[in-house]
Amino acid sequence: MDIVEIIDKYGFATVAAAAMGWFIYFIYTFITTEVKVKLGEANGVLIGLIDRIRMLDNDLIRLRSKLNTVLEIQENERRNDKSKESKRISKTPKK
Repeated sequence: MDIVEIIDKYGFATVAAAAMGWFIYFIYTFITTEVKVKLGEANGVLIGLIDRIRMLDNDLIRLRSKLNTVLEIQENERRNDKSKESKRISKTPKK
């Protein structure tokens, strides 16, 4: 049967409704079989990436605190060296 004969026999509205129903069924089956599976896989990968980002953030926080500690220690050593030098200079007899 030709499309024109089907439309002539059942009417355009009926044929359009049947075509729309088939299209909706096709889209529904495609989404539930293909897209839903891919979204589930992508969700798992996304959770893994978020966990890795959190670990990296924690590592950066720890490294920053260690660096700040080292810088503070170096600054304290410089201050101590300067104060020792100034005390030594002040204790030397002047001519």
